[in-house]
Amino acid sequence: MTTAPRSLATFAGLWRGPGEGHYPTIDDFTYTEEIELTEVPGKPFLSYRSRTRAGDDGRALHTEVGYLRPVADGVELLITQPTGFTEIHRASGDGSLLDFDEHDLGVSPDAKDVRSVRRRWRIDGDTLQYDLWMAFADIPMTHHLRAELRRA
Repeated sequence: MTTAPRSLATFAGLWRGPGEGHYPTIDDFTYTEEIELTEVPGKPFLSYRSRTRAGDDGRALHTEVGYLRPVADGVELLITQPTGFTEIHRASGDGSLLDFDEHDLGVSPDAKDVRSVRRRWRIDGDTLQYDLWMAFADIPMTHHLRAELRRA
């Protein structure tokens, strides 16, 4: 039985595929990613897990976990990263596009100097496309990651 709202159920599944990253402070790179959005029995939200690996040698790069949940005016994405960050994002509306605005960024005193993060998810059939922008130190909000993942 599906308990997630229809707008969230569209995003449920295991997604895999390639991505590319760039930022003014680093060399361009490629990666593979796996995102899992899982319905939680009896609950109106999805659990979220993302793992990335380097495109050149397969070494582990990044992981994050959280939840995608409905709120009164749309959806909220809650993320925790082992690098010392928590993110709360909000997106209005529903359907195939979630254009998240950062609501709050929690930063550990030992984390890198990330100032802001923005995310966008778009579903087109069995494809999940996403983009991520980041402000770091003195660099203003800049596009950082793009991936196109297929439903597994």
